[in-house]
Amino acid sequence: MSDTPEDPKTGPKKAPKAGADASPKIAHEVLAEPLRRAIGDRYLTYALSTIMHRALPDARDGLKPVHRRILYAMRELKLGPNSRFRKSSKISGDVMGNYHPHGDTAIYDAMARLAQDFNVRYPLVDGQGNFGNIDGDNPAASRYTEARLTVVADAMMEGLTENAVDFRDNYDGTLQEPVVLPAAFPNLLANGSSGIAVGMATNIPPHNIVELCNACLHLIKTPDAPDDSLLKFVPGPDFPTGGVLVESPENIAQAYRTGRGGFRLRCKWEKEELPRGLWQIVVTEIPYQVQKSKLVERLADLIQTKRVPILADVRDESAEDVRLVLEPRSKTVDPDVLMNLLYRNCDLELRFSMNMNVLIDGLTPKVCSMKEVLRAFLDHRRDVLQRRSQYRLEKIDHRLEVLEGFITAFLNLDRVIDIIRYDEDPKSALMAEEWAKKRGRARDEKSYVSPLGQGDDGELTEIQTEAILNMRLRSLRRLEEMELIRERDALIEERAGLDDLLTTPELQWTRIAEQMRETRKAFGKDYYGGARRTLIEAAAEAEEVPLEAMIDREPLTVVCSKMGWIRAMKGHLDLAQPLKFKDGDEGRFAFHAETTDKLLVFGSNGRFYTLMAANLPGGRGMGEPLRLMVDLPNETEIVEMRIHRPGERLIVASSAGDGFIVPEDDVVAQTRSGKQILNVRDDVRALLVKPVWGDHVAVVGENRKVLIFPLEELPEMTRGKGVRLQKYKDGGLSDLSTLVLADGLSWHDPAGRTRTEMVLEDWLGKRAGTGRMAPRGFPRDNTFT
Repeated sequence: MSDTPEDPKTGPKKAPKAGADASPKIAHEVLAEPLRRAIGDRYLTYALSTIMHRALPDARDGLKPVHRRILYAMRELKLGPNSRFRKSSKISGDVMGNYHPHGDTAIYDAMARLAQDFNVRYPLVDGQGNFGNIDGDNPAASRYTEARLTVVADAMMEGLTENAVDFRDNYDGTLQEPVVLPAAFPNLLANGSSGIAVGMATNIPPHNIVELCNACLHLIKTPDAPDDSLLKFVPGPDFPTGGVLVESPENIAQAYRTGRGGFRLRCKWEKEELPRGLWQIVVTEIPYQVQKSKLVERLADLIQTKRVPILADVRDESAEDVRLVLEPRSKTVDPDVLMNLLYRNCDLELRFSMNMNVLIDGLTPKVCSMKEVLRAFLDHRRDVLQRRSQYRLEKIDHRLEVLEGFITAFLNLDRVIDIIRYDEDPKSALMAEEWAKKRGRARDEKSYVSPLGQGDDGELTEIQTEAILNMRLRSLRRLEEMELIRERDALIEERAGLDDLLTTPELQWTRIAEQMRETRKAFGKDYYGGARRTLIEAAAEAEEVPLEAMIDREPLTVVCSKMGWIRAMKGHLDLAQPLKFKDGDEGRFAFHAETTDKLLVFGSNGRFYTLMAANLPGGRGMGEPLRLMVDLPNETEIVEMRIHRPGERLIVASSAGDGFIVPEDDVVAQTRSGKQILNVRDDVRALLVKPVWGDHVAVVGENRKVLIFPLEELPEMTRGKGVRLQKYKDGGLSDLSTLVLADGLSWHDPAGRTRTEMVLEDWLGKRAGTGRMAPRGFPRDNTFT
């Protein structure tokens, strides 16, 4: 039979050809949508998917979908706390095939993290094998490890078979998975969470279950309690690696009140006495999510670069526990000073940033306070209690109906046996029969209506009839009838209690409070790891100790070659003595210094770099390249190297003849990248830096013209291009010097003698003038020194 539509006047219509009428219409619809809207709609869909199904946890059970599916799949595999272990590859395979088709590597990584007691405060997976360690080593492959659920995970799924939560179809519609887990405790705060979505992120620290249960009980008793009152029960995070929380109570309260904030976390250490008055520091707990191996590498780097000169050595003596040994340079070092230095230079102290961005009811992302998160959990627990009670009520009704049928059968046992034995359709006959119901009624049946009615006679329902027909012969005894009546009376009493519970909110909150007390007892001090691990202390104000004060003051001779190889030899050597350099290299800078000095290096790019004299390589060999110590580009030349003199002033100038005065304290750099002072560009380069003294400035250009002008005409700046020092028609600046005008202008002649010109009126002028030709006898290289 044809499906082609038929017109009553013209007959059957012809089906349109493919690509004739349909294609232009479809193409027109696609082109009608602007590209911006199309991309925006699709990106919004992707963003919502990332937020709701990947990155943000649910406030009710504190889990992301992948973690929820892992726990549910392990439960379906019957991997309870007392069952045997199963291969992790089997678990990740089931999760991927049944619920989470996103790759077994991502699933296994998520499952492995749930088993790491240094990452998760209350592990939900009990792992057997190599699941990684605090050093940062990755877990072994899934084929080598085994896992099962923990007692904590069991508490998360308690009541899952009692219609406690909604279920939904999995990705292909063949199975069902829970939308959320019942969660006997506020797992979101207990284990914390972190994730990055599109345009938002979350980072929640772990807490102690006992403290959270106490806070929940307080909210049940006082629903309108202020946010700050919860701090009496939850004073702060409780990290799995312990440590010491040194954040102020005001900042902690503000963070929990707003859902955003930070917590300063330090390592836990102690001073260990050694023979002969020596001592060492032993670190027993490190901050949360710090990899111990990288921390040791950082400490070793601080020793090698002498960033913390009072630290002599570090050793990792850890076994199952953490034990980092720090040796001071001298027994006279103050341990608190040493630790305060390490806090500033490595991850022995860090700041954990909290952003409590969660999904409320699994749908709406919101930055919540601690009170809002606990309220969302308690509302979820009430919903779970109501659903489980309703489920139990339905089971009781079904069982009572069956029991009524059994009791009726015992009251009319001979007739029931006769029907079953002789009737061709015993089921229909049993249902059609009017049965006597005269004894065995409960004393109090106000809240229960019998399926047979309130009279003495009634008919059996289909459910009762099926139960009677499936009854075993051994049950046809007097003792069984008494047990049935006793069971029925107990169920009627339980049903009355459930009715009261479902209709009375006060009873519901009382039951939830009882459940919270049971959870608190189960995971309290008697549970492994139940006690608080992170100490909360007030941080003492650390005194700023100059780095120079920690270095022994010793004389040095600093030598730097033309190619930038630098070294420091002990003692003040004769600067005129010959020194060895690499082939093709020669000496450039040589001066006396001390280990406590800071060295200023001025590059042709206009940046100042700072070195500690104590950190320079020793005098053996040719030294080390300066460019390995600071970020000095290869194309940048070293213009000047000098000892830093606090409080003095410097003149910096470029090859174009621009310059200014800068305080020497402002050129000291704190990082390897240096500090930009003189701005240069194109072919202009930084040419010189000279100390300021006297009252006038003398400049000489490549054209041998000299100009002397008052020092006060030069501005003092911290950074910039500067002002014009001398005007040139051709060439640029050659050299610069400062002088006292009354003492005259001095320079060195080729023979090394000092010559002084006292009459300087011919060269005096205003800044930015052209000047006059240099005095007779002025050096041909156009330099003053």
